[in-house]
Amino acid sequence: MFKSAESVEKLITNLARLPGIGRKTAGRLAFHLLKAPKEEALELADAIRDVKEKVGFCSICNNISESDPCHICIDPERKQEIICVVEEAMDLAALEKVEGFRGLYHVLGGRISPLDGIGPDDLKIKELLARLNDKTKEIIIATNPNVEGEATALYLAKILKPLGLKITRIARGLPVGSDLEYADGMTLSRALEGRQEI
Repeated sequence: MFKSAESVEKLITNLARLPGIGRKTAGRLAFHLLKAPKEEALELADAIRDVKEKVGFCSICNNISESDPCHICIDPERKQEIICVVEEAMDLAALEKVEGFRGLYHVLGGRISPLDGIGPDDLKIKELLARLNDKTKEIIIATNPNVEGEATALYLAKILKPLGLKITRIARGLPVGSDLEYADGMTLSRALEGRQEI
């Protein structure tokens, strides 16, 4: 059986730890890096080192940031009265790309998932409650439309409603360009519930 150099084996093993990367793909990536110019491979290594050394979490919203507080929390142009709650920083980044939302965010750091041993106390819910003030008027719950995301949304709504805030959930339904005949029942049901007047 072929055995590669020890340092290549170490690289393959470490790459295979990444989510969605199996040993075969890790091997392809390792051999790509071997063939790549030295500068390109070292640039990747530097980027990984920079992320680990320079990026942290905002003490207000829990977003990833190189500064604390993050650029969104200190932006005076943002609507201070609306907070959009998301599961992960990747979700925040996706919402920011559409440029339609100009409020603040709160990153939970996950979602309630009893099967994975993740309960409400494992999320940044206490931090969300602590940052609510007289300016806060609306909380938009933008968790993913799956079982865990729905459970998290329901839990948040239950603890936030008594505070007298407007609690909204992002609309769910059919993606643009899709056909009704291929949509599942839950998606169609949500699309009907979220209908708007035209």
